[in-house]
Amino acid sequence: MIGRLNHVAIVVPDLTAAAALYSGTLGADVSEPLDLPEHGVTTVFVNLPNTKIELLHPLGEGSTIAKFLEKNPSGGMHHVCYEVDDITAARDKMIADGARILGDGEPKIGAHGKPVLFLHPKDFCGTLVELEQV
Repeated sequence: MIGRLNHVAIVVPDLTAAAALYSGTLGADVSEPLDLPEHGVTTVFVNLPNTKIELLHPLGEGSTIAKFLEKNPSGGMHHVCYEVDDITAARDKMIADGARILGDGEPKIGAHGKPVLFLHPKDFCGTLVELEQV
């Protein structure tokens, strides 16, 4: 059911410094910052030949990642994102198999302008999983 790895997300305490590290020190192609108020994050994508790295920084007081950064002040890996052909079918299969969908269970539009869902980390070996419809 899952397709290719779309990206690995890393929460960072300083988005500008992290983007400069990836673009300058590592020589990667780095996107401009994009605010996603619905998700409470500002994101930058590091484009690699085989996938992407998503750098995340809290946006607003209700940010979904603010507590993560409080517990991990240096930042750290937040989630992995896998592609799926049909997000509704994937969600229904996950629920039928006993996996928990975070939020209200309805897909939201993610940073790539495509529907996404997040799966509870306790159901996936301690890793927060994002599914993105391609």
